Amino acid sequence: MHNLEIPVGSARWAELVEQLHGRLDGLVDLFLERVREIPEYAENRVSTAQMRDAARETFRRLVDGLRDKQLQHFSVNGGHDSLVRFSSELGARRARDGISPEALTSAVRLDFSILWGDLLQISEPEDAALLTSRVDQVWQVVDEFATRTHSSYSNERVRMAQEESNIRREFIARLFSKTDLSAETISQAGAALATDPEAAFSIVAASGEAAARLRGAAAQGGWPAPSHRLFVHEFGGSTYVFWSLAKTSGTLRPGALEPYLPPAIAGIPCGYVEAFSGLRALPSAARTAERLALLLHSGDSGPLTAEAAWARLAKQQLQDAGLDLWGDLDDDLAECRGGERERLEETVRHFLSTGNITTTAQELFCHRNTILNRLNRFQELTGIDLTVPAQAARLVVAWA
Repeated sequence: MHNLEIPVGSARWAELVEQLHGRLDGLVDLFLERVREIPEYAENRVSTAQMRDAARETFRRLVDGLRDKQLQHFSVNGGHDSLVRFSSELGARRARDGISPEALTSAVRLDFSILWGDLLQISEPEDAALLTSRVDQVWQVVDEFATRTHSSYSNERVRMAQEESNIRREFIARLFSKTDLSAETISQAGAALATDPEAAFSIVAASGEAAARLRGAAAQGGWPAPSHRLFVHEFGGSTYVFWSLAKTSGTLRPGALEPYLPPAIAGIPCGYVEAFSGLRALPSAARTAERLALLLHSGDSGPLTAEAAWARLAKQQLQDAGLDLWGDLDDDLAECRGGERERLEETVRHFLSTGNITTTAQELFCHRNTILNRLNRFQELTGIDLTVPAQAARLVVAWA
């Protein structure tokens, strides 16, 4: 509430205000000329006809507010004043038009300079004292209008963001809940997420503490490009985060696209599908990421890919089928004594990682013949010939 004293010279002031009413077209023309210097308005996000109508209503109501009686009503009962109602409508409208807050501020600032400039133009030299006494009144009316316009604009932006967030969540849930996605659903989801539905995507999944870290990483934002925007979905105790990479032509081939892993996720243990083609493949990629997350070991310090965890995946599949490769191997090595088992396992692990006798000998600081003897002893105990790929793969899976 403002407690304003009505300055002297009310009759002359009313006369000047009435002259402003007759000059609305000129005020509007000047405003349109200047507002087009603001880039976002120059891009015609708001049509000229709409701008002209809004400018005319703005100046008409501002001039009404400059009348003594209107000023008092505006200040005391601002929430019900027509100028206040219009400012609220205008702020919400500009938010929907996609005008930035900076551009809106620049446009609203023009109102005072244009009004005051026109008052100076129509006044006489002897009106100097009167104008000096009324400058605060002009500023208060315009400032109240600007404040309420910005408040309405901000409220509308929040409401729009909430609506967009709800729409995104709805379509993300649809993508995760269906394996047979229609072309229409895919297209609508792409539009809701502002992403190319045929692009390549990556996804990670985690549960427990790692899931909380994933949600925190997704909330950070600030990725280097819009294509790296992170989308979050939570279901069944797991958190999924996915993002688009780049548009692909046809089926995504391994190595055809360099995956992008957001830095904030790089240090979080989670299941990671590096690249899959299109939103249609999201449900299956999510299941793979979730399965990889279940295979994480305590020593894993970052995302686990299928390439890195293929042996773990194979071991899990075999165990689910009732086959225990590790149990059989443990029985075969049970007769080792005096540290022999540790030496054999160390040698075999190094050989499996290099595939070369000489390199293994160098890494273990042993003679080449010593390595050969240990590998032969291992074969004697287990029946596994490490020079046969199929048998070596069995051992890799058992030790995964």
